[in-house]
Parts: sequence; C-alpha cells; structure tokens
Amino acid sequence: MSEGLSGVLERQLLLQLGDRLKVLRKSRKRSMADVAQCAQISRTTLAAIEAGDPGPSMGNYVRVMAVLGVAGDLALLASDALQAAAANTAGARSRRPRPSVQVTVSTDDAHHRAQDLQSLALHEAAVRLVRDDPALLAQARATLQRWMSAGSTRSTSLWHEWDAILRSNAWSKVLGRNQRAAELRQASPLTAVLPENVRADVLAQVRALKKGVQLGASDVSASMP
Repeated sequence: MSEGLSGVLERQLLLQLGDRLKVLRKSRKRSMADVAQCAQISRTTLAAIEAGDPGPSMGNYVRVMAVLGVAGDLALLASDALQAAAANTAGARSRRPRPSVQVTVSTDDAHHRAQDLQSLALHEAAVRLVRDDPALLAQARATLQRWMSAGSTRSTSLWHEWDAILRSNAWSKVLGRNQRAAELRQASPLTAVLPENVRADVLAQVRALKKGVQLGASDVSASMP
C-alpha cells in the first residue's frame, strides 16, 4: 500500500476497536450506563464508540479505554520509544532496529464482515460526494424514483425510507452497524452516484484487507498470503 492508512483500513481499525471494547466491557460485567458515567460521556456516545463510529472524538475513545483499564496500552505511542533520536547521539548512531508496534487487521468472511465493510465504505464515500455536490443527490433521488415507479417489490418499504433519508440528509440511518442500516444499504440508490475510480479504489482496499494488513511503526503493507 501507499504511505499512510487507507480510508477503508482506518474504518476497519475503528470497527475492530469498537468490537473489542464492547467485548471487554461485557467480560468485566460492566453496564453501558456504568462505563458511560465513569467516562463522563453519554450512553449514546458509548454506543457509537462500541459500534466503531468515527463520530466520537479520539479523546472519548481514550476515556472508555481508561475506564476499562486498557489505556496503558497507548503509553508506548506517547513515549520516547517511538520518537526519533536526536542527531549526534548514541541513539541516532545505533544500528538496532527502532521499536515498532504491529497489529494485523483483517476481515472475517465467515460472518460476512468483508461484505458489510465494503458496503459501509462505499456508502461513506458516496455520502462525502453528495455533501459536496447537490447534483449527485438529485441523481440518487432520480434513480430512487425510477425504481419506485416500476412497481411494488419486497424493497418498497426500504425505498420509501430511502426517500425520506435523501430528502432530510439523514445519513446516520444508513451508516450504522445495526440490521436496519444493513438492509437499507442493500436496497440503496446512493452508490449509483460513485465514479468508477472511487468504487474501484474502495473494492481494492477491501480486497487487501481480506489478505490481512500489518501495521508497523514506519510503514503499512499488505501481508503475504
């Protein structure tokens, strides 16, 4: 991969972090109300964090990690170990490899998580585009009206909900991780506005995640199968 984190990889990291924080909370038999109160955030914010939502600030993620007793795992990121040694020092002259932090990020096809991530990433890309270009929103609405005028199907109720979403820009309804959001994405007119190059880029990033990606201190590279 190129330098830095891809958008899909960033999203998957948050999804995995949210999942693991939720599992950790439950394993310690702590309620959402208890953790939210101790972290001084609302239950709505905690639910968003456990869903891997990019909306909450990183500070809120760290507060939850602190309450669950795992914020210390972030200490290395703020320590001297990951800073470049000053010029003309023994550290700068050392040939020892720099410390690194590695984690493998991948999707779980057995639970359709790769497909879910792909659908979510495509919709997030589409939402960014329509926010910047109202003409694309009109295009999505025209596509939806064409589908609805073709007659009633099993997707009709979803299309009516999409009509309300497109009129009110209620994007949170289709960018969530709940069952209804997944159903809406399956009946979506929104991804039709995506340029082919944007779509291809998202699909390529998801394919890379299926193989697994290793994150090191100095690079991000797809692991070999």
